[in-house]
Amino acid sequence: MPKSPNQKLKLLYLKQIFEEKTDEEHPLSLAELIAELAGYGVTAERKSLYDDIEALRRFGMNIVAVRSKTTRYFLADRMFELPELRLLVDSVQSSKFITHRKSAELISKIERLTSVHLARTLHRQVFVRNRVKTMNESIYYNIDAIHSGIAAGRKISFRYFQYAVTKEKIFRRGGARYVVSPWTLTWNDDNYYLIAFDDEAGKIKHFRVDKMAEIEVTDSPRGGLEHYRQLDIGQYLRPFFSMYSGREETVRLEMSSRLAGVVIDRFGKDVILVPSGEDTFTFQAPVILSPLFYAWVAGFGGEAKILAPQSAIDEFTSLLRDTLARYEPKAHQTT
Repeated sequence: MPKSPNQKLKLLYLKQIFEEKTDEEHPLSLAELIAELAGYGVTAERKSLYDDIEALRRFGMNIVAVRSKTTRYFLADRMFELPELRLLVDSVQSSKFITHRKSAELISKIERLTSVHLARTLHRQVFVRNRVKTMNESIYYNIDAIHSGIAAGRKISFRYFQYAVTKEKIFRRGGARYVVSPWTLTWNDDNYYLIAFDDEAGKIKHFRVDKMAEIEVTDSPRGGLEHYRQLDIGQYLRPFFSMYSGREETVRLEMSSRLAGVVIDRFGKDVILVPSGEDTFTFQAPVILSPLFYAWVAGFGGEAKILAPQSAIDEFTSLLRDTLARYEPKAHQTT
């Protein structure tokens, strides 16, 4: 009987079977391994399988034999342990900047790093309810294009947009292209941001990667090296609330003692908390004064109060009055 053309691939198929079909709870006997190989059009005998398994062990695969009435074999060690894979899948699934379709593709690839049996339990483990995903499918490739510009030391050009109520893209600057020198990417508040030097403005700026479109690497060398060298990314990001632009100020606040952890999470462990009463503390920190910062303060109700500067207090109280006015019933007009 002529040999199958797949016979030369026997050892590779056997390696794949151990990786995909076996784990501690699902070992396979020699008879089952022979049947699995037959599914690939490969014939095998018990004696030859002993030699093949030993060859895979010498190659570095930790194939363990479970001896009982029938000896069974499984792959004991893998590059990633199951808890690590769960962490990776959870990160992909919960990531806002990765679209639903790309999340499904990445998770499918991650699941191949373990057996099909454990992959099923892995898939059932992860479900993030009501997670809002980005609508920009190209972000996955935007990141790659930006890295290409950084690696080549070249400026990039792109168009920058926001969404209208109709969910249509509205390009800023009337659709004109931005040209900047890319230096690094950073992750902040569930979004990827490009940190770049704007040669025209002469300063460092940031751009949300999922709002960038039609990215191209130019032939022009990057500028702003000295600005980037002087940049402390941690200090640059700290004042921002969701990377919202605005005026930077050092503010002083008084808050309920139970919110100490919230403040440390937001501003870092270096923030100095000074007890100011039986159940309150004060602190000061640089922030970008923006509607998002004021919304953060307002979210704590009577447990948070801006103490200084006065300009921030005035802006905050004005915002609160304007917000309240939208909910006040309008006086009936008489005819």
